[in-house]
Amino acid sequence: MTSPPPRLGKSSAARRSAAGRQRSRPAAKRAVSSRPTPSPSTRRRFRRRPRTVKLSTGPFRLWSSFCVVSFVLSVFAARLIQLQGIDQHDYAAMAAAKGAKTVTLEAPRAPIYDRNGIALAETVDAAKIVADPTDARDYATEIAVVLHERLAVDYIDTMSLLRRTDTRYVELARHLKPELAGAVVSRLQRAGYPGVYADKDTLRVYPADDVAANLVGFLTDDGIGAAGFEASQDSTLAGRDGSATFEMADGQQLPLADSTVVAPEEGTGIRLTIDQDLQFLAQRRLAQAVRESGGTAGYAVIMDVRTGQLLALADTPTFNPNQRKLSPPEDYGSRALQDVYEPGSVEKVLTFAALVDAGYVTPRTKITVPSVLPRDGTTINDYFYHGTLRLTATGVVAKSSNIGTVLATQKMPSRELYRYLRSFGFGSRTEVGLQGESKGLLPRPEDWLPITRDTISFGQGLSVNAVQMAAAIAAVANKGVYVRPSLVDAYIATDGEVTPAAEPERHRVVSSETARLVARMMEEVTGPEGTAPSANINGYRVAGKTGTAQRVDPACGCYRGFTVSFAGFAPADDPRFVVYVVVQQPKDGNGGGLTGGPVFHDLMAATLQKFGVPPTGQRQPALPVEW
Repeated sequence: MTSPPPRLGKSSAARRSAAGRQRSRPAAKRAVSSRPTPSPSTRRRFRRRPRTVKLSTGPFRLWSSFCVVSFVLSVFAARLIQLQGIDQHDYAAMAAAKGAKTVTLEAPRAPIYDRNGIALAETVDAAKIVADPTDARDYATEIAVVLHERLAVDYIDTMSLLRRTDTRYVELARHLKPELAGAVVSRLQRAGYPGVYADKDTLRVYPADDVAANLVGFLTDDGIGAAGFEASQDSTLAGRDGSATFEMADGQQLPLADSTVVAPEEGTGIRLTIDQDLQFLAQRRLAQAVRESGGTAGYAVIMDVRTGQLLALADTPTFNPNQRKLSPPEDYGSRALQDVYEPGSVEKVLTFAALVDAGYVTPRTKITVPSVLPRDGTTINDYFYHGTLRLTATGVVAKSSNIGTVLATQKMPSRELYRYLRSFGFGSRTEVGLQGESKGLLPRPEDWLPITRDTISFGQGLSVNAVQMAAAIAAVANKGVYVRPSLVDAYIATDGEVTPAAEPERHRVVSSETARLVARMMEEVTGPEGTAPSANINGYRVAGKTGTAQRVDPACGCYRGFTVSFAGFAPADDPRFVVYVVVQQPKDGNGGGLTGGPVFHDLMAATLQKFGVPPTGQRQPALPVEW
């Protein structure tokens, strides 16, 4: 029996089939490794052991990481400094080259206040009209016409701005009320004129209109101080402008684009010594006196004799800084500081203060006053006709006699009188802080002729401004001590910190006893025998002096017309305030007593009431006027 062939299992057949397939494969597909397949026991013998990290390498890696991070941060910091500081202007220039706009970030202009913190000038939100010349150039003519008609903007200036090729941002009109700017821009856009927009701006306003306008001043259309404290304190009030450069597209700022911003620095406010209520009254009452007398101009000064602070400094005519273009430029400045004139008989107060202080006369010195006085080829007269008068020195002051003053002064050397007048402030600016102040004219004594000394003694032949004269009278009221007048009380920073102005200069001119005696002499001016009884104030003792002087006409270099004035202080026995009133070229024929006396009365009464100054007592017995 034939034995069956050996039985092949499935695995054997599969192996043969696999072997046959491998023989038939291309050599490129075959395994390239000739390493024998390890047995299970061999795998166990060659298994890779886990790597152990040595702890000693840790600090090195940490230090390395720290150094890398520090280096990266330092690179970023250096780049940030470069972007913000060193290359700031370069990036602004690059942005401009790309068609960006660079705008001025206007520093908030600080207010000007009166002594009680009431704003006389302040800055409010406003608008400006700007344009992109690239878009608006083709419609420059039409846009210029609209702006000229609606805003009185110069046609040629608008055309020039809209034809610029070096920028994509120009300012066509500034400091406009927002509603007005919006209306103009809407009209242009409705008409199909592209590239014109409204932007934020500021506007300087003067809430009290013409009150203290000659002191406060105004800004030009470019925002520069042009008169008053707006001009003299321009850098203090304005601060320092900043700037911002933005990349633009179709007139809009790209929100994620690069920008360069320099923040503005706000200005410092100024608090004046002026009281708005008294200033208002002084301006209105002065304007009334000038109008009723037919005069051409006038000044009124209210001064605190102890501090030198000017509580009011009024000019007429004046102007409204909110509508300044309606007034002539000659009304912008303060005539009380800029105009010079011969003060006339008010100056006799200073002459007799010098005479009494130097011991040449007393209030009771007897003086025989003729009807006329021939001097140096000319004749000196009094303003009133009279025969021979027997007056005391007090009577000469009370009746304002030129002849009596000349006779009283004839023993005083010219140099001595000159020295006293200089000490009273003549021939020097008061330096109250406003531009354009005149220092007046006081000739040097070596240039005086005999007639020069005579005329100077009664207020002709020298010139002053109104503040100078008021300060000189205040020296007599202040027990013989001159205090330089001032208009600035303090400076107010943006954080509210108040820095008082420097203390004014003081110096003694005459003794306190001399000042007391001269004040007594001045009281007779407002007495029944004096030239200004209308200046009296019920319940108060009032010292005063009238003035009527010939006025020099610059056109002919001759005397033509008059200056009338009144100066005084109260209470006479404990003076607090000086009021000085001047009217130029009156036509009614009245002197300082009738024209200036009533104005003095009203202003002094209001000032005493406002500051709560009580009457100091009964009128003392009168000094003799005649002998």
